[in-house]
Amino acid sequence: MNQAELGRRLREARELCGRSQQEAAEAIDAPRTAITQIEAGNRAVSTLELTYLAKLYRVNVTHFFFAEDKIEDISVILHRSEHGFDNDPGSKQKIERCLALCRKGREIEKQVMGESEHLPPFYRLSSPRNTGEAVAQAEQVAEQERRRLGIETMPIQDMGELLVTQGIWVAGTDLPSKISGLFWHHPSIGLAILVNADHVRARRRFSYAHEYGHALMDRERLDPLNVSSADNASEIIEKRANAFAAAFLMPKAGVSDFLQAMNKGQPSKWEQSIFDVATESRIDTQWRSSPGSQTITYKDAASLAHYFGASYQAAVYRLRSLSFLSQKECSELLEHEDFGRSYLHLLGMDKDLEGKDDPNNQKRELRSQIINLAIEAYRRESLSRGQLLELGDDLELNEDEKEILLGLANCAKAG
Repeated sequence: MNQAELGRRLREARELCGRSQQEAAEAIDAPRTAITQIEAGNRAVSTLELTYLAKLYRVNVTHFFFAEDKIEDISVILHRSEHGFDNDPGSKQKIERCLALCRKGREIEKQVMGESEHLPPFYRLSSPRNTGEAVAQAEQVAEQERRRLGIETMPIQDMGELLVTQGIWVAGTDLPSKISGLFWHHPSIGLAILVNADHVRARRRFSYAHEYGHALMDRERLDPLNVSSADNASEIIEKRANAFAAAFLMPKAGVSDFLQAMNKGQPSKWEQSIFDVATESRIDTQWRSSPGSQTITYKDAASLAHYFGASYQAAVYRLRSLSFLSQKECSELLEHEDFGRSYLHLLGMDKDLEGKDDPNNQKRELRSQIINLAIEAYRRESLSRGQLLELGDDLELNEDEKEILLGLANCAKAG
């Protein structure tokens, strides 16, 4: 590690968490020019200064020194995480169990498809200088990604299944309440996204989209583990991932189409000029909507949330960000959230957003990914009967389910 490379990594870590050179200088009790010189590779940095900077940038000191090709063990990464998983052995064990399944899945995947990985693109973006720039980047990537996936303006039916099609391991698991999700990129597993299984469906969908934003925009610049929690919500890349999630789940054109279909959110007055061929002159026309007809109410926001599978709050904030609401209207709709929930409850739609999954169904997508690969590997005779049944134990299948798995594998092999 030379001084110039260390300076580059320090600058990148600072920019990713949205800290200024002045804030970094204050953290090490030095003038701002000292940070400029450090990041340019012209000034050495002491161990104590590195410690202070790592704390400010919310990374481990080792982040600055590991070679690009060095592989850390997953348990070591969890141990050194500042989010204190060692103090929550239950969550740590469940995370490790999920990642162990991902590792096994990756091993089977190599047997079936070789070393190649089917992964989503990485969008190489400059470090955003402010929140406005971060939001603009997120909106652009969300639109490009929807176009690439061929889903344009339509709602995403199942966010977890979409991630599966992109070669990402996904699962819900028990996490501390303040943590919404984790994004992993590690050579032994590829890409993995874990979300808090205790959160309601709409919030989990948003968390899946948020972590997908990290996979698309940050995976080559972050530590192998990125945790999204209440503690780091103010960081600029977390804001960018949030903006991506909102734009990806609720695309601008889709929101506009939805409101137009409800005859809402349009201007109260339309003016139009028509060319008159007989007189070769202009005819000005004007149309006004009836008073209050374009006002977006709590039931409109709730319906929009249900249509796109987002929370009521997320839908209201999205309407505000797209300028369909004034700040005053946004605040009023947020105050009427309980009315929105009651409206959906009356229509029998509230569980689609507010419900929770059966604990036995938390790893549904991960199970389906691994079982699909295992049956194919068994069919090609690269996985034995004993290995298949052992995998059933890892997936926590009961005896009847393991027999079903074996029967399905034998059928595929015979067939």
